[in-house]
Amino acid sequence: MSVEQKAGQVLMPWYSGTNVEAHAATIERLHLAGSIIMGDNVPLDANGQVNPAAMTAINTRLAHASRADGRPWPGLIGVDQEGGIVARLGTPLTEWPTPMSYGAAGNAALAKEAAHGMAAELAPLGFNVDFAPDTDVTIGPADPTIGARSMSGNPDTAGALGISFFQGMLAAGVLPAVKHFPGHGSVAVDSHQDLPVQPASLDELKARDWKPFQAAIAAGAPMVMTGHIAVAALEPGVPASLSRPTYAALRGLGFNGVAITDALNMGAVQKHYPGGSAAPAALAAGADLLLMPADVGLAHAAIVQAVAAGSLPAERLTEAAQRVATMLTWRGRLAAQAGTQAGVPAGAAPGSGSELSGRVSAAAVTVVSGPCSGPLVPGSVQLAGGSPQDRARFEAAAAKAGLATGSGPLVTLIGYNGRPAGGDIAVALDAPWPLGASSSPTKIALYGRTQGAFDALANVLSGKAAAPGKLPAAVGTFPAGTGCP
Repeated sequence: MSVEQKAGQVLMPWYSGTNVEAHAATIERLHLAGSIIMGDNVPLDANGQVNPAAMTAINTRLAHASRADGRPWPGLIGVDQEGGIVARLGTPLTEWPTPMSYGAAGNAALAKEAAHGMAAELAPLGFNVDFAPDTDVTIGPADPTIGARSMSGNPDTAGALGISFFQGMLAAGVLPAVKHFPGHGSVAVDSHQDLPVQPASLDELKARDWKPFQAAIAAGAPMVMTGHIAVAALEPGVPASLSRPTYAALRGLGFNGVAITDALNMGAVQKHYPGGSAAPAALAAGADLLLMPADVGLAHAAIVQAVAAGSLPAERLTEAAQRVATMLTWRGRLAAQAGTQAGVPAGAAPGSGSELSGRVSAAAVTVVSGPCSGPLVPGSVQLAGGSPQDRARFEAAAAKAGLATGSGPLVTLIGYNGRPAGGDIAVALDAPWPLGASSSPTKIALYGRTQGAFDALANVLSGKAAAPGKLPAAVGTFPAGTGCP
């Protein structure tokens, strides 16, 4: 491959809108590795739902573009589909609860099954990468970015569940990306906006934030995403995604796969590395794949120029491109072994995981305080909070469980980043942190707002089902592990 081809092979860009032909032309011209699909790239039908056939056509066009220069391995077609607040593809694909649900359920086999179900719906649409699982260890309310995207506040649990999750994805033919090394769950600034600083010592990081990554690497994770976090103990003031000591630390954990940066158009990088300068800097530091540079043309040119100037060693670029090509070749073989046609898993129909998604929520729902047996409410409840969709789903679930709405105890729904609530029963639909300061005598963590999650809630309220979940992280005065026996 020429320098220009290698420079393209390490870039995974985004594009705006649904003009796939213009983006495909850019991929061909710059020899790009592939593309990430963001929310505004997803084609919708007349009802505002994802159009699976149109999505497949877009991904097929992008895949063809990435092989236009004759490379024998497939291009990368990726998406952010974690479940909960991070899901670019909505209905008719299955809606999944937050990843914290798996920590609350404490069931690695269930996490693996769910990840396989998620990936099995993505693969037939042409996706071969999902930027999940998030193995960050959350520290609780002081963590403004990760929250319920984290599976647990316990490093060992986060590691075990992360392994199960990525193994489930791989079994369906989709490449996972374990994220965000060196750990985004213990910093107090959102890297989408600015550069967070991690003040912990290396010993502290090894004992907490790095543990899930160490476990995932030992289990064979093919790709690790680096976050835009400045680690004072490694390289003060420099985002980990552009820091040579950080990549050295990652490789020191035994990682030989593809190190991909978090999106380079995020505030933590954009504010400090103008133009295309972040791209060659990240490669020189040790990154192999650069996600979403702000301007892919500028980034490509900057890489080529850096090699010519000697500031980016040619062998470093070759190493990065080779790692990406090797991973994609390996994934193709893995998918073929899984019983596929043309390297694409047979997969599952959109929405086929809905029953499984509901089982995840039923296993996760946690009574933080209040009765652990029998009906929690009489035959009718009042409802407050949440979005119009949340309330509609609650009412549908209540009707199925034999509960009326309009009178009785007050159930208050707390949405994403919501405030503590009053009423008789407070229900956290995302991270459970608001329950700590809620005045309600009965507090329930649901970790999701899917219809299956509300069905699980209604069954607990009506006494038709127990709440088996346990808090995966401390909430106020309630320690991790709180829940019904």
